[in-house]
Amino acid sequence: MAKQNIFDNETFFSEYRKLREREVNANNLFEIPTLVSLLPDLEGKRILDLGCGSGERCIDYIKRGAAKVTGIDISEKMLEAAKTENADPKITYTRMPMEDIGSLNETFDVAISSLALHYVEDFSGVVRNVYRLLSDGGIFLFSQEHPLSTCYEGTEDRWTRDETGRKIHANIANYCVEGRKDSTWFVEGVQRYHRTFSTIVNTLADNGFKILQMVEPTPTEEILEKYPEYYDLYHKPDFLFVKAEK
Repeated sequence: MAKQNIFDNETFFSEYRKLREREVNANNLFEIPTLVSLLPDLEGKRILDLGCGSGERCIDYIKRGAAKVTGIDISEKMLEAAKTENADPKITYTRMPMEDIGSLNETFDVAISSLALHYVEDFSGVVRNVYRLLSDGGIFLFSQEHPLSTCYEGTEDRWTRDETGRKIHANIANYCVEGRKDSTWFVEGVQRYHRTFSTIVNTLADNGFKILQMVEPTPTEEILEKYPEYYDLYHKPDFLFVKAEK
């Protein structure tokens, strides 16, 4: 089955870039700060960025002292942006679905993936290959859409609200039904893959990883004062972070 390359859809790519360019978004408030807080020391390290997008994180890893960064992504449009906006002699950008990283003939000290693994059907295969590509003691750090979000199909109402429209609680259904879930996000038919917490953790453990940390970001009091709409993250976090060691 052909792997979906939704980021090369012109409408999706354009709308996604607009979203990321906004100063206030969930990535800037929660995803990036949490990812940065979990990073190991990158000084002199060889980094593999899985689903590198337009390369913002790759250039940041170089600034943090990484010796070399290999960024892979399936999207030609994203990689064009990366090579234009976030180029560096120490960064190599390669067009490749992350399911194919087994073809890489390199060793890395740290593998990082930011909000990309929920687009991958063969999670076990990717984890297995990451383990093989990492040096002993290497770190695998990734974020993904929270499993309480990936369980939704595109037509389901995610929230129960009161008469004022305030979100009272999340509507959770079919959490234990794993597999592909199609949704509408900018365009119809966006393919994501739902896995339970136990599947994520057991897949890592079964492939030899030791879980170091798991984080589900929630807003600080300061963020809630400025952006009270993010209180809904206390009902259902948007993101899950996992840090594991070979």
